Amino acid sequence: MSEVILDGNSLSIEQIHTVARQGAKVSINPTAIKKIQKSRDLIEKAVAEGVAIYGVTTGIGEFARIKISPEQSADLQRRIVYSHSAGTGQPFPEDVVRAAMLCRANTLTKGYSGVRLSLIETVLDMINKGVIPYINEKGSLGASGDLSPLSQFAEVALGEGRAWYKGEMMSGAQAMKLAGIKPVDLTYKEGLGLINGSQMMTAGAAMLVYDAERILKNALIASAMALDALRAVERAYHPLVHKIRPYAGQNAVAENLLRLMEGSEILANKTGKVQDGYSMRCTPQIMGPSFDTLEHVRKIINIEVNSGADNPLFFGDEDQYFAAGNFHGQGVGMVIDFLCIAMSEIANLSERHTNRMLNPVLSGLPDFLVEGKGLNSGLMVSQYTAAALVSENKVLSHPASVDSISVSADQEDHVSMGPIAVRKCGEILRNVRAVLAIEMMCAAQAFEFHGGRKPGKGTKAAYDLIRSRVPRLVDDRVLYPDIEAIRQMVEDCSILDVVEKTVGPLKLARDVIDLPTPNVKA
Repeated sequence: MSEVILDGNSLSIEQIHTVARQGAKVSINPTAIKKIQKSRDLIEKAVAEGVAIYGVTTGIGEFARIKISPEQSADLQRRIVYSHSAGTGQPFPEDVVRAAMLCRANTLTKGYSGVRLSLIETVLDMINKGVIPYINEKGSLGASGDLSPLSQFAEVALGEGRAWYKGEMMSGAQAMKLAGIKPVDLTYKEGLGLINGSQMMTAGAAMLVYDAERILKNALIASAMALDALRAVERAYHPLVHKIRPYAGQNAVAENLLRLMEGSEILANKTGKVQDGYSMRCTPQIMGPSFDTLEHVRKIINIEVNSGADNPLFFGDEDQYFAAGNFHGQGVGMVIDFLCIAMSEIANLSERHTNRMLNPVLSGLPDFLVEGKGLNSGLMVSQYTAAALVSENKVLSHPASVDSISVSADQEDHVSMGPIAVRKCGEILRNVRAVLAIEMMCAAQAFEFHGGRKPGKGTKAAYDLIRSRVPRLVDDRVLYPDIEAIRQMVEDCSILDVVEKTVGPLKLARDVIDLPTPNVKA
């Protein structure tokens, strides 16, 4: 596991994953230290000259009009942390908290926040030594930074609040002591420096992007299994069809489906059909936009991770200070709302595949994929569960970023609600995994009714792994353990791993290059 070295400009989503979930260590690139110090020198010079600096020698929010003496500044920074620790709800998962600490440290490392190097080093010590602040999920508007959640993180940096350490919840003071970390003694700007950015929702968004990529690859496998079992007309996925509509996502999906179904004896047993229903024939056209959307979301989140999301900002090289609005999370909120839609559509398509497999009129297979109908109900009600989750996702896909509520006596009169988008997107991804698990379960069962004909190279690899943990359904049994077993294999990517070992890496939109560009005349 390689160390992640922060320079403020090149932190990747994959690196965030390795730190947040795999415990990779973090350090600062020495080249960033000079810029951090220049920014700090500028703030100390401005304070000495009596310059009014937002949140340093003035109050904050509506109180920005009130002057604060330099002697009161340290007390102001601590009071900012206290007053903004006003969250509620369940705690964030530890991996998201670690990711948020990492993202905040990366922003501070850019050298525009005016904080001391020692403050950043304290945050990195907390990450490296496993002090994970207890932070409530709800309370951020995603505009003036993620103020409430990041304040709970800042509390622990001060040696207060609550934290996990080696799996045990305790006071922040005890956690810092046991880890051998000296708490921060705040000075100019450093309370704001810890809290005035979008890093809580950005960290959550980065984890969503990482997970969504793997869910999309699992969705390819689930779709290929269903299409194989339903004896799809393969010509709908031919590259000539898709190259003349050169969306990268659509072309990636079509290519992947053919690779996964290659060598299928089931498809070789031709039906005489000319074409299939839309949910089969148009799988590349339906799934492809979700692949393209994910690439756009990844681009935006990568930009945000490496941005100077703070206020005020200090440009040491230019000897200038600005109070502005780089903490506003509209960019993150809007693209995560878009990701909600994209991932909901993956589940929507999956449920339609499941429905076709269970309906004998559409599939040509036994009713609900079981013999002894009437006495046995088979997989009938698994589709109910999929339909319920798909319907829930439709509600959750309503965009959070179209809402705004004015706060701070109308000083902060537009907010992004990005944290809500991130939270509901996490629930959508959990639902999608279960819907895909149901599609895979039904497809594996459908394969049993093709007279011993083998599915394709990739779809068979998935089938074999599923059957190693979930036996064929002969007579009715409780289904939720089967669904959960496959859902877990989707989440831990064990199905994906075995399939990619068989057919090679599945392609995402960014892996498709050299597509023709249509001739468009003005």
